[in-house]
Amino acid sequence: MNEPIYQRIEGNAHFRELVEKRQRFATILSLIVLVIYVSFILLIAFAPGWLGTPLHPGTSVTRGIPIGVGVILISFFLTGVYVWRANSEFDRLNKAVMHEVKAL
Repeated sequence: MNEPIYQRIEGNAHFRELVEKRQRFATILSLIVLVIYVSFILLIAFAPGWLGTPLHPGTSVTRGIPIGVGVILISFFLTGVYVWRANSEFDRLNKAVMHEVKAL
């Protein structure tokens, strides 16, 4: 019953554009996060002494603490970037697809 609708959606140019852009963007963000996390883990594995060095003499805050917080904040930031783009460009393309498919 819904097969013609699915075929119209899959054949729609805006749908193909949406899938391509969303996949490319998600892949880029995933690679950025992967590189950051792997770099942090490698830093922990191969330079624990450097990470354990205090930021200032007499303090217990080491270099690893702000770097770890930075990794977490970058993840939140990149999530926000994805949500912002999904709510603007991706939603616009989705609405265009739905409008064209319903018009047929």
